[in-house]
Amino acid sequence: MRVLGIDPSLQSTGFGIVEDDGGRLTPVAYGVIKPTGKLPLHLKLAEIKTELETIIRSYGPAEAAVENPFYAQNMKTAILLGQVRGAVLVAVAGTGCALAEYSALEIKKAVTGYGQADKEQVMTMVRALLGLEDDRIPLDASDALATAICHLNTRLYQLKVEGQDPS
Repeated sequence: MRVLGIDPSLQSTGFGIVEDDGGRLTPVAYGVIKPTGKLPLHLKLAEIKTELETIIRSYGPAEAAVENPFYAQNMKTAILLGQVRGAVLVAVAGTGCALAEYSALEIKKAVTGYGQADKEQVMTMVRALLGLEDDRIPLDASDALATAICHLNTRLYQLKVEGQDPS
């Protein structure tokens, strides 16, 4: 199964596509979407949406997973993040891709075993789990890859509980 992980942000939305081939996780693509800085908000959101739609069409993930923030530093940040998430959700829905949402705690725990891990710890584990030697992975992209890994682990567990063959 191929999964797209998304770490939404107005400045740098991370994406990561991971494929599970019989329990072996392989990175397919990862990076960040950085909207043009001087654009008004609605055009930045449109840029994020369009880029995600292109990524989904190009790589054909079966499912997508997005980080669902539990809190934000302040009200303005929370509102902006909510608007970015809206653009992300519309992009995923428009392509017909199934969507799952996970809290940062769930993602960190799935990848590092510790729900309070920092971004560098998450990146270290993502690189180890995916066999990546690239030490220049943007933090937002490693968070997105972690989101995809979290979803793949959750799906594998669900299939086992339901008595289905995960392969």
